[in-house]
Amino acid sequence: MSPADRPVPANWTPTWAFGRAVLLTGLLLAAAVLLGRVDLIVLAAPFALGTAYALRRRPTELPRVWIGADDGHLVEGGEAAATVSVGNPGAVGYDVAVLRTRVSPWLRIERASLAGGAVAGSNRPAGGGRVALADRPFVTSVAPDTAVDLELAGTALRWGRHRIGPAGARVATAQGLLVSRAVIAEPIRSKVYPKTEPFEAVEAMPRAAGLVGAHHSRRPGEGGELAGVRVFAPGDRLRRIDWRVSLRARQLHVAATLSDRDAEVVVLLDVLAEAGRSGGIAGTASVLDTTVRAAAAIAEHYLHRGDRVALLEYGPSARRLRPATGRRQYLTVLEWLLDVKAQSSPHEPYDQVFGPQLLSADALVVVLTPLLQERSAQMLARLARSGRFVVAVDTLPADLSPPKDRGWAEVAYRLWRLDRDTMIAQLREHGVPVVPWAGAGSLDQVLRDVARLATAPRVG
Repeated sequence: MSPADRPVPANWTPTWAFGRAVLLTGLLLAAAVLLGRVDLIVLAAPFALGTAYALRRRPTELPRVWIGADDGHLVEGGEAAATVSVGNPGAVGYDVAVLRTRVSPWLRIERASLAGGAVAGSNRPAGGGRVALADRPFVTSVAPDTAVDLELAGTALRWGRHRIGPAGARVATAQGLLVSRAVIAEPIRSKVYPKTEPFEAVEAMPRAAGLVGAHHSRRPGEGGELAGVRVFAPGDRLRRIDWRVSLRARQLHVAATLSDRDAEVVVLLDVLAEAGRSGGIAGTASVLDTTVRAAAAIAEHYLHRGDRVALLEYGPSARRLRPATGRRQYLTVLEWLLDVKAQSSPHEPYDQVFGPQLLSADALVVVLTPLLQERSAQMLARLARSGRFVVAVDTLPADLSPPKDRGWAEVAYRLWRLDRDTMIAQLREHGVPVVPWAGAGSLDQVLRDVARLATAPRVG
């Protein structure tokens, strides 16, 4: 069987050019037979020979499309990079390949270029020219057993898991006589971590309960803060002997110190409501943006100091990240924060899955909440009544604009603001300090107050 007599694969369909060539050849040959004119056969010969020559080698393999992204630690505002590749695994070249992809709007693609010459299945660039941006189709040719990479570069505007794809490609071969069906590659998700704002806090903690750490506790032990002088006892180290007191008292005395211990910090995220409009890293911040970035900054600060940090969601899913310390916990925190989303619910199922029983009695609970619902204030009050050390951080944007609708919208907005201020004042009366998030130093004064109240003698 000659190559021209082989059946066309089902994945490949003839183009209009192929149909016109066959139709014109057939009409010329039929006219030559009916009219007895040899010159019409001569005219039909180029079309027949050209079509047969183009179809002498037919493709047997569909193109392959895959998507790759940079696996580095990408932070919002940083350079994002991705690659969409179309490969030709067969022995017949693709005359034209049209490649198109979709990209999340939070990944602003600023540069796109095609690079060819890589071995099929790899993403190695080997030269290419500058072309249009990602929202337009890309046209190239693909040689046999090679791949062409569409390299996308731009800026990650916001934290989260952003989709790259799906991507699709169609190719034409046999000098445009055959075209393949569309081959679609499934989308992938690129992780963009929140940018941690500069944050520092005082060393004052309400209670340090760990074994070792950087915070001064009220328990005796091997620390750096002097607690007094006492008589030497078996087990005391010789370097602790206070010779001046020992010579004066004619008995060995040692310097007693307080132990340095770590603290447990629980960052509780209120995800019941969202407000404001997210404009990315360079625009306005919504409640969720402020919440996630503040949680990342607080966790980074205390983990860097050696404290144990836990995360907890106040919402329908009630997700929880167990307390731990170290760099591994920091990376786990960033991964955990990528899945934070606002979830409203008319029910109150939190008594079974959320409550003070999940929090250590010695932990400092930092609650990031916009205080948009009364349930959030009730939750703060319950934590304070249970004896936990609670600090509420107001994440509502300060520049939240009132509605522009005519009528009573502005009056209703003012009344809502007054009601919210009253709720905050009531929380403070119940012993829950409420401070707005303002980056570095946001919690300094309130941590001093909480630590002072924790060490104050109890009355009654």
